[in-house]
Amino acid sequence: MLTVESPSVIRFFVQFLVLQAVLFGAELTPWAQEYFVVPWTNTLAALSARLVTFFDPNVLAAGKMLQSTANGFAVSIESGCNGVEATIVLLAAILAFPAPWKHRLMGLVAGIVAVQGLNVIRVISLFYLGQWNLNVFEWAHLYVWQALIMLDVLIVWLVWVRTLPDAPAAPAPARA
Repeated sequence: MLTVESPSVIRFFVQFLVLQAVLFGAELTPWAQEYFVVPWTNTLAALSARLVTFFDPNVLAAGKMLQSTANGFAVSIESGCNGVEATIVLLAAILAFPAPWKHRLMGLVAGIVAVQGLNVIRVISLFYLGQWNLNVFEWAHLYVWQALIMLDVLIVWLVWVRTLPDAPAAPAPARA
């Protein structure tokens, strides 16, 4: 039986915290910002604009901005809203959990797609909420979507853990 005091649970928790510290620290470096975070954010804006133009041709992306050419309203996708931080939490949880590397890689790919997919929906919904009502936009942006994105990370991780193969049972101790 696994208990909270179990060495494997403590090991997971410590590894999870250390990985987050390392990854969040790395994310803040100028190199990671220039070669990963900024391109990631710009791609998120471009993908959101591309999806929206299927039903609203008056939308364009410029860098990290998503803008309506009809009314001029725009949202800027800033740090914390680009899904990078949520992805780091998921990455740390999957890498810290004792699982075969094949399953970790599959979990990372599926998890990143799930988190970023929901983040695209988040960006698009906030873009339209902002045009409709700025108070609702602020509330949804600061409270609803922050919680939903992190809940998505938790659910993706829990589903991934449930799909892992069972660990082989430890052999029974020999009786004398």
